[in-house]
Amino acid sequence: MKTILVIEDNPDNLDLVTEILEDEGYEVVGAGTAKEGICMLEGDNIDMVLMDIGLPDMNGLEATKIIKSDPSTRDIPVIALTAYAMKGDREKVLSAGCDWYLTKPIDEQELIKIVNKFTEGGLNENISCGRCPR
Repeated sequence: MKTILVIEDNPDNLDLVTEILEDEGYEVVGAGTAKEGICMLEGDNIDMVLMDIGLPDMNGLEATKIIKSDPSTRDIPVIALTAYAMKGDREKVLSAGCDWYLTKPIDEQELIKIVNKFTEGGLNENISCGRCPR
């Protein structure tokens, strides 16, 4: 069973994503802050991170840079799950090291599709979420 870490400070969003992913057969662990999430990566067998960008202690972009700079965690896919959808936000998120960009409100089918692709060994370049190139 693949384990996904969801770093999200909004309990309702965390519950929704957890329910969607658990229904698909994933194990989900949650963190309410970036620092808590980074700590959970140490020693845990995490296969993917869903990262909110607007977090209270450290934003998700800073957290992603930390995750991607650490040799023990750099290969874990980090998917931004954010309400930031203004022009330039996607580029900013991807340049910070996120492997994909999903916007809120959460599209359940899109979330499942992207999570499945990344947990199956990488994103097929022919898949597009319609909001970001890949």
